[in-house]
Amino acid sequence: MKTEQAKTRPAAEVRFGNIRAAIWKNVSEGGPWYNVTIERTYRDGEDLRSTQSFGRDDLLTLAKVADHAHSEIFSLQRADSAESTHG
Repeated sequence: MKTEQAKTRPAAEVRFGNIRAAIWKNVSEGGPWYNVTIERTYRDGEDLRSTQSFGRDDLLTLAKVADHAHSEIFSLQRADSAESTHG
């Protein structure tokens, strides 16, 4: 069974190399809010796979992806606020 996240596209993505953050928009009565999933892609023979496990050499890139995802969420929230005041 697929999850809701698998059926929809993320509101935004941040990628550096093989590490990617997907930013997911959620809506409730209190307004929109965002969650982030982070994954690392790698090759397994001919197959492209992903994992949520990170090695020592991934950690600085992971931090950079998380930092940029954090900034992107603030941008998305500003856009949500502007949309709600003008829409």
